Amino acid sequence: MAEVICDTNFLIHLANRRIKNIDNLDMEIGSISFIVPEVVKNELIKLQEIPEKKQEIIATLNFIKNFKIIPINGTYADHELINYVKSNRSIIGTMDIELKNKIKKLGSSILSIHNDKIILES
Repeated sequence: MAEVICDTNFLIHLANRRIKNIDNLDMEIGSISFIVPEVVKNELIKLQEIPEKKQEIIATLNFIKNFKIIPINGTYADHELINYVKSNRSIIGTMDIELKNKIKKLGSSILSIHNDKIILES
C-alpha cells in the first residue's frame, strides 16, 4: 500500500469536494492510504479560527480523524514536506504548483486533484 503524505489544501479539497474517481483509485493508481503530517493538522486547527473557513475546516478535521498522523513538525507545512522528501522518497498529496515542482525535482511523485479527479504525477 502506497502512503500519500497530504498537505493542507489537498486535504481540504479531498474532504469537501466530490472526487469523481475516488472509488476507482485502487484500479487506477493502486492501493493508497492518506497520511497527515502533524504540521498540517496544526495548520488546519489554526485555520478553523477564520470565520469564513470554519465549516470547511471542521469538515476536514472530521474527515481526517482516522487517518495516520506522522511526526513531521515545524511551523510551515510546505517547508517541512520538502525537508522530509529530501531524505525519504514519498508521494505527496498537493495542489500547490510551486510545491509540486520542488518535490518532482527531488525525485518524488505527486498525487493531485484536477477537475475533481485524483491524478498521479511523477
